[in-house]
Amino acid sequence: MQKFSFEDAVEKIVVQDARYEAAGYHFLREALDYTISKLGAGRLAEKNKGHVDGAQLLDGFRRLALERFGPMATTVFGEWRIFSTADVGAMVFNLIEAEVFGKTENDTLEDFEDVYDFHE
Repeated sequence: MQKFSFEDAVEKIVVQDARYEAAGYHFLREALDYTISKLGAGRLAEKNKGHVDGAQLLDGFRRLALERFGPMATTVFGEWRIFSTADVGAMVFNLIEAEVFGKTENDTLEDFEDVYDFHE
């Protein structure tokens, strides 16, 4: 099996599933890195063997969006067609299917449903 760069994987994903813009996937990857850095590698290694769960990722996604875009976050997400935490979950699972992100047997799409409202 051939491994693709993140950019190549995103290009392939948006061709197969055009619901979300490539920029949204890039932001999601940044949010994962942000989440890992905020949680601390040592804490992740102890608690989850380096794994970030859906709630943790969504929290990091929200925090990074507020830092970067402030009150314009929902407008930016709208441009990328990301309207809910379920959309973030769909993107995560697209990246898992492309073998860019990993998952455990406990990770599900339901972990991302209705976690918070983007407008709150």
